[in-house]
Amino acid sequence: MWPFSRVPDIDPTHGDPRARALITAMSTQDRETIRGVFASLPDPDGRAYLMEFASEVPGVQDWIGRWVADEPGSTLPLLIQGCHAVSWAWAARGSAYAEKTSTEQFAGFFERLAFAEKCLTEVTERDPADTTAWTWLTTAARGSQVGRDEAAARFNAVVKHAPEHLIAHEQRLQFLCDKWFGSHAEMFAFAREALARSTPGGLLPTLMVDAHLEYWLRLPAGEDEAHIRGAEARRDLVVAAQHSVLNAAFRPVFGWPARANGLAMMLFLAGEFGWAARVFDLIGDHVTTFPWHYITESGNEAKRFVAARKDAYAFGR
Repeated sequence: MWPFSRVPDIDPTHGDPRARALITAMSTQDRETIRGVFASLPDPDGRAYLMEFASEVPGVQDWIGRWVADEPGSTLPLLIQGCHAVSWAWAARGSAYAEKTSTEQFAGFFERLAFAEKCLTEVTERDPADTTAWTWLTTAARGSQVGRDEAAARFNAVVKHAPEHLIAHEQRLQFLCDKWFGSHAEMFAFAREALARSTPGGLLPTLMVDAHLEYWLRLPAGEDEAHIRGAEARRDLVVAAQHSVLNAAFRPVFGWPARANGLAMMLFLAGEFGWAARVFDLIGDHVTTFPWHYITESGNEAKRFVAARKDAYAFGR
């Protein structure tokens, strides 16, 4: 029974043995295990889920080129090289806004991103249905500052084959944010359209959480709380929960803990303690760094999660 009093550990792999095996294999340059793990999840969402882990392993740029050269007929090493280069590029840039990013950081960012685009474009030329390559090209579209039509075309190349591809939708939402190349209105319209056509019990409705989180983060103190506790935001978040992780059709799928944590935090901030408590019930101890790092100091995310859960149970039941 919840709540537990202890502070759970944060498992970056969300308890998924395939993700753990992939990270280990990437760290030890175990090509056969890498190939086997990706082969175990051939569906577009599963493949993208695994690639998120693979692309974040440090040092891959130092050895992946040898695998690409050794297997010129395989797109997998080239795909990993391109996806990792996107993450490598963002590591060079940093997470600060443009006005706080140095000229040297931008130079490294654009150089690495150009290399990533070259690799990923070659993958799509050889396999136009590779949704993972198109998804990471959708991510790269922001940094490469491609035109709006090109950015949309990359996203459309994903949803042509996987209409509810979650990571592609999340990256498209980022492009449409006010801080990149869109507006708050475009961002919310995109999230609402996705929610309207989503399959009950899937994770796509959590895109609405991302939209409100992005808007909330852009508001000054005071206005942020007024927004998230407003009637429209509260309604949107409850509907997103009802159509996704709290729907009777929901089944735990790859990547669900981070999206559920997003719902729990935003429902908690919105004052929807009863709904937040129901999501906390589902999460159990599967706490993730995202999004709790937005409201606490680094390293204290699990403690903040437990405190919010305790308050949600106290006020929501």
